[in-house]
Order: sequence, then structure tokens, then C-alpha cells
Amino acid sequence: MATAIAFVLAITIHEFAHAFTATQLGDPTPRRQGRLTLNPVAHLDPLGTILIFLAGFGWGKPVNVNPFYLGGTRGMALVAVAGPLSNVLLAIPFALLFRLNLLPFGGGGGRLLPSLPELAFTIVFINVLLAVFNLIPLAPLDGSSVLIGLLPSNSGAGVHRIQQYGPLILMGLLLIPFVVPGFHPISMIIGPPINFLLHLLLGR
Repeated sequence: MATAIAFVLAITIHEFAHAFTATQLGDPTPRRQGRLTLNPVAHLDPLGTILIFLAGFGWGKPVNVNPFYLGGTRGMALVAVAGPLSNVLLAIPFALLFRLNLLPFGGGGGRLLPSLPELAFTIVFINVLLAVFNLIPLAPLDGSSVLIGLLPSNSGAGVHRIQQYGPLILMGLLLIPFVVPGFHPISMIIGPPINFLLHLLLGR
């Protein structure tokens, strides 16, 4: 249950951050589509939500934006990075509960309701996980738009051509452990930065 609560909270904040940033940059699309809200219902994908409760992972509905209002790739990059950044910012106050010794590490809850330390730690972990995973520079993840925004404009066309295969590459990386047991390329990529951020936030 702690994982489900943490995922719903993290996805809601993540997608709202995209919508809020795009709106601040002048794009009316998120507001028109009802995404400028903290109501989880507006941001949760039906299948992604079911999987949160059944499999312990899931995803939200992407926020649609209009590049015309965002001033090119730099604006798109700002909207993209807002999601992962919001997850890190959300993790900070919950991590401080442990840093300031207001909550002890460990201590599980009941079968239905998690304990406060368990819930707080799970919120920190899930938000860090989502932040790092979404910064992988492969479409449709946020990292692809961030990468394109950081690169010189004359290299954008080549990157766009590669990014059209991003979903296939990402799916392949996720499926490799089922074909080659014990080999987890995604974990090898995101594991070190996740551990670094958790150590930075929690102090252990």
C-alpha cells in the first residue's frame, strides 16, 4: 500500500509540474485539457493506475503541450525537466523527517496500512526512482526533450531521427532481463544516481 500511495502522489506532482511549467511559459493547452490541477484523477492513466496496485509500478497520462508557445527546444526542455525536478523536491521534506531524527529508519506497518516511517521512506525512494528513470535520454521519457534542448540547434535533426526509435530501445532494455536472467541494463544505468541521491537526501 505504501508503494501505491507513493506512486499516486509522485505521478500527480510530476504531471502537474509539466502542466504548470508549460502554462507559465504561455501554453494554454494544459489548462484547457484540465491538467493544471493537483487532482490525481486528472493525471493517472487507467492501465498505469491498475498496474500500480497489482504490480507495484505504473505511469501517468502525458501532459500535452504545444511547442509553438514554448519558444522551441529550450522551452520544451524546461517543461520536461520540471517533472523529475518536482519529484526530487517532493522527496526532500520526507527525507528531512529522517535527517532530523523525527522518524526512525525501519518499522513496517500492518498488512493494509503502512507505518509513517515506511510511507515516508517509500515516498522518498519512489520519487527519486521516477526522477532518475525519467531523465534517461530516450523518447518518450523526459530526458529526451532535455537532451534535445541542451544540444546545439544544428544537431537537433540527427537526434530527432534517433529518438524516433527511443520507445523500441527503451522497451528492449526493459525486456532484456527476461531474456538474459541476471542482466539488468536499466538498473545498471539508473542504480548509481539513485543511490547517490538517496545517500544525499537520507544521509545513509
